[in-house]
Amino acid sequence: MMMRKKMLWRLSSLILSVILVCALLPVRASASFEIAGICRVQADDGAARDVKSLDYSYVNNTYLSLRDIAMVLKDTEKCFSLEVTNNAVSLTPGNVYTPSGSENTPWESDENPDIALRRNEFKVNGQKAFYYTMIAKLPSGGYDCFMMITDLAMLLDVNITASGADSLQISTQEPFFVSPFDLEQAGYFYGVNGALAGNAATGELYYRYQSDVAYPIASTSKLMTCLLTMDAIAAGKIAPEESVTVSDAVEMLASSSDGVVPLKAGQQITVQELLLGLLLPSSNECALCLAESIAGSEEAFVEMMNRKAQELGLSQAVFFNSHGLPSYNDDPVPSKRQNRMSAEDMFRLASYLLKVYPQITEITSQKEATLESLDFEVRNSNPLLYNQAGVTGLKTGTTNKAGACLVTSLSVDDGTMEHDLIVVVLGSEDSMERGRISGLLARYAVQSFYEGMETPESGTSSPAAGNLPIHAEAAVDYIIRNAKGR
Repeated sequence: MMMRKKMLWRLSSLILSVILVCALLPVRASASFEIAGICRVQADDGAARDVKSLDYSYVNNTYLSLRDIAMVLKDTEKCFSLEVTNNAVSLTPGNVYTPSGSENTPWESDENPDIALRRNEFKVNGQKAFYYTMIAKLPSGGYDCFMMITDLAMLLDVNITASGADSLQISTQEPFFVSPFDLEQAGYFYGVNGALAGNAATGELYYRYQSDVAYPIASTSKLMTCLLTMDAIAAGKIAPEESVTVSDAVEMLASSSDGVVPLKAGQQITVQELLLGLLLPSSNECALCLAESIAGSEEAFVEMMNRKAQELGLSQAVFFNSHGLPSYNDDPVPSKRQNRMSAEDMFRLASYLLKVYPQITEITSQKEATLESLDFEVRNSNPLLYNQAGVTGLKTGTTNKAGACLVTSLSVDDGTMEHDLIVVVLGSEDSMERGRISGLLARYAVQSFYEGMETPESGTSSPAAGNLPIHAEAAVDYIIRNAKGR
C-alpha cells in the first residue's frame, strides 16, 4: 500500500513538472501572424487594380505592396521607381517604374508569405529614411516591400481614402491631409499618454490630448540638461571648447547596459562633444558628465533642474536625475522614480530653449557627427529628421514606464520671419508608433500654420468610449481622409 502511494506521488510530481515546464516555455502570441490579402486600389480616374496586402500582427493592421502601388501610380504625377533587394529598398519619386512581372496579381500561395525583415534599409531619393516596412520574398522569385497606408500617403503626399470594403482611392491631386480631432474621436491617441502640437514663436496650440497630465518623460529630460548647459556657457562658467575629465561614476554608467558613448574615467572630452553625445544618440553618460562639470555633483544639478522648472512655470515637472533613466532612492526598500512632465510643460521647455538658444538646432538637425576626442561616431535617433522636410530636432526618449517619447521641432516661414513648430508625443507603445504619430501631428502643425487651424466638431475633443471603433478598419477612414470643406 505504501509502495503504491509512493508511485502515485512520483507520478503526480512528474505530471506537475511537465505542466510547469510547458507553462514556462515561450508561446507564439495569438496576435503574431501575417495574413495575405488583396485590396482594390484606384488612382484618380484610372482603372482599379489588385494590390497585394498583408495584415501584420493584428487584423486590419494593413501593409500594401509597393510594387503593386507603383503600377497603380505609373501614369500619374505621383509615379515612382522602386528597387527592392532582400534587405534594402530604394524609392525615387517622379521616376517611371519598371515592372518586374509580378505586379497586381493575387498571392501565388494560400500559405502565409515569408517575411524577411520588418526593419530594413529604406532610401528615398538616395537618402536614408526611417519607415517601418517589410520585405517579402515572392514565390516566383524577387522581392517586394510592404508599407502601411498612412506612411505611404505621407511619403508620396497624396490623399488616400477608403472607397468601400477592401478598396482604396488615391487622389494624386490632393495633398495629404490629417485631422487629429477625427483621429482622437476614432481612438487613435488612446495608445499614447499625451500629445501636443503648437507654435513656439506665438505660443499658439494647434492640438492637445491629455496634455496637462504629468507622465514619465525618459530621455527627453535631456532638454533640461541641455538648457542648463547653455545657461552655464552663456554665464561664462564653462566654454564649448573646454575639456572636462570623465569621473568614475560616468565610466560606470557608460559601461552599464544603458551606456551609449564609451567614456573612461580620466579621459578628457569637450563640452561641445558632450552636447553632441547628449542630443544625438541620447548618451546618458554625457548627461551625467555635464551635470557633474556644471554643478559639481548630479545631486546639485538636479536641484538646478527643478529650480529652473519652477522659474519657467513648469508646474508638472519633477526631476530625479540628469538623463531620464529610472532612478532608485537609497531607502532599504528603494523606490523607483522617473522624471515626469506634462506635454504642455514639455512644450514650454522646448519653446524657451529654442527662443533663448536657437543655435541648439545646429546640433539637433545633424544626422550624424564625430566625437573627435574619442574618434567615435554618433547618429541622431530622431526618425522625423530623415522623413520630413523642415525638421530641426529635438529629442527622443524611451523607458519601459515612459514608453516611446519624441519632441520634434520644425522650421517654417511666413514670409516675414521663421517660426519653430513643436510636436510632443509622450508614452507611445513603441518607436514605430512614436514616429508615425509624431509625423501625423507634424504634418498637421505645418498644415495649421499655413492654412489655419481646423475647428473640431462639438464633442470631438473628449470622445466617449461608446464612439470608439470595434476594430482598426473603422479607424482607417479617419487616419487618412478627404479635406472636406477646405
